[in-house]
Amino acid sequence: MKIKLVVVARTDADYLKAGLDVYLSRLKHYVSFEYIELPGLRQAGKMTSSEMKIKEGEVLLKQVDSSGILVLLDEQGKEYTSVGFSEFLQQQMNSGAKTLVFVIGGAYGFSDEVYKRAKFKVALSRLTFSHQMVRLFFAEQLYRAFTILKGEGYHH
Repeated sequence: MKIKLVVVARTDADYLKAGLDVYLSRLKHYVSFEYIELPGLRQAGKMTSSEMKIKEGEVLLKQVDSSGILVLLDEQGKEYTSVGFSEFLQQQMNSGAKTLVFVIGGAYGFSDEVYKRAKFKVALSRLTFSHQMVRLFFAEQLYRAFTILKGEGYHH
């Protein structure tokens, strides 16, 4: 199985880039992994939040092929413990899924079309984090999940 993490706009804080790079490089030891930063929208300042969600949604959906399972990181999603999340990943691998695509959307969330296409929604927390921080937190949780599945000592 392949895992893709698709995010809207670039990570611009160096400390977040450095942390993200650590976990992205570690993940490649466990799974075929691809990290995709979509460019920010041009003239976003002239768009309403609804228009931004629609435009971002169009670009996001191009990253999911017909056999891909779309998982949104969404505040209304299911919350997992780290062990529970690793079990979710194992279930997806056991199901024969070819590609699992996790998406971190823009500041205004997802369009209706993206919600319709998604199979799962996952919440990292009921707290609100910046979209750039969520990238690092989620990459760490993916890494943690794979170490749990492999029985390694990272998760205590």
